[in-house]
Amino acid sequence: MRIRCVVIPAFAALALSLGTICVQAQQFPTPSTAAEVPGPPPGTAMTKAYVQSIGRMAYLWGWPLVNVANRAAAMAKAPEPGLMGGSVPVAFNAIAVLSDYISPDEHFVTCPNQDVVYGFGYADLDKNPIVFQVPDFGDRFWVYALYDARTDEFSKIGKPYGTKPGFYLMVGPGWKGETPAGITAVVRSSTPVVTMGARAFMDDTAEDRKAIQPVLSQIGFYPLSQFDGKMKTTDWSKLPHFPAGSQGKGETEWVNPDTYFDELPAVMKQVPPMPGEEALYKWIGSVLEAADKDPTIKQTLKETAVEAEREMISPFFQWRYNGRPAGNGWNSPVNNAQWGTDYLNRTATAKSNMYDNRPDETKYIYTDNDYQGEQLDGRNSYTITFSKGQVPPVRGFWSVTLYNDVHLFHPNALKRYSLGTKNKTLKYNSDGSLTLYVGATSPGGDKENNWLPAPNGTFSLYIRAYWADKAILDGTWQPSAIVKGT
Repeated sequence: MRIRCVVIPAFAALALSLGTICVQAQQFPTPSTAAEVPGPPPGTAMTKAYVQSIGRMAYLWGWPLVNVANRAAAMAKAPEPGLMGGSVPVAFNAIAVLSDYISPDEHFVTCPNQDVVYGFGYADLDKNPIVFQVPDFGDRFWVYALYDARTDEFSKIGKPYGTKPGFYLMVGPGWKGETPAGITAVVRSSTPVVTMGARAFMDDTAEDRKAIQPVLSQIGFYPLSQFDGKMKTTDWSKLPHFPAGSQGKGETEWVNPDTYFDELPAVMKQVPPMPGEEALYKWIGSVLEAADKDPTIKQTLKETAVEAEREMISPFFQWRYNGRPAGNGWNSPVNNAQWGTDYLNRTATAKSNMYDNRPDETKYIYTDNDYQGEQLDGRNSYTITFSKGQVPPVRGFWSVTLYNDVHLFHPNALKRYSLGTKNKTLKYNSDGSLTLYVGATSPGGDKENNWLPAPNGTFSLYIRAYWADKAILDGTWQPSAIVKGT
């Protein structure tokens, strides 16, 4: 502490006899850590408008976190890896892997694709670290997307990263154990609850469906306690089936606004704040604590959640509210699976298209509308023409998928839900361009090879570019216009 002593001229003589007058400078310390920044104290009076304001913010911010927690809780009930409803891979502290494309009648997650064979599961890393096996995929595109409870992808595991075959270990935030011999590398999640998604490309031929089975059998995620250094194999075609429970028209509802603020406190304890989120946690936490003591505040939060679901969350199902314009009427996210504080798009994606991959693994481009901005409707016919050499430039694969009005597959006689790299019978035009036909009515003849069947009503289109070239990532390449027929 610095002390400055001064002599006041008018009292110089007196100063000589009484000594020098000392003035001590005062300074409150500036906080240097988040812990030193105070938040609202307990018992603070809160108006209804204030509670509503914080409640709406908390609903937008925490919606994906509660969504993940409830999915994981549902998965934890599976006694072993299996298929929910005979179609969706489910597992807890393990993974279940399909042996074919995902069934078109699944409702567990919106916007699935039929370009890859999926593996899926959840884990609680507080219970046990998880070992995962990487077989030799050869030239086949593959990626293991590992997500924390914020839906951020935290690992670089897959063909785009040059991952070598072997054994890898996934651990939680507090793990301090020894890495066993035989483990190639360790990846760490910032949250105990994780989501595990494996994707391996498969084309639409019977030959490739057969060829992929040996490598699928070596995809495995299991507790560290079961690791013995030997590659385990599983015949995934023999998974047991579990009941799917009640299903409505669309995706299973994983967030219930009536119970949201009852569930959020426990979720926030499991998901620590990212750097810079400490004040947000204190702000939201102060209202949650007040609601725990005051039934009026609790009721206000419940009513706010119901309104926020209707007014804020439901509109995210429209693609124009996801990401930003990508050209010719399409939209695309920018921060997928690396959301940070992009809470708007994190929640929009959790509502419309849960579990994106990071952009360097997959670029997503989507729309509900044609080039003129009109809603796509299967009672019309549409074309999408990629000029010669202008199909999506990728090092992995690309596809165009059609979804119905609730972002699920539209059942059709051809059992065709997407077109792209996987399709070996696409017909190119004489000038080298490629035209895809979309609508409820077949275009007929050879054009039917390039036809995506649509419902007699609204639908959306969705481009995936796996391991996209720089031209897609920086927007140099733009998706082709969707042109309505005459």
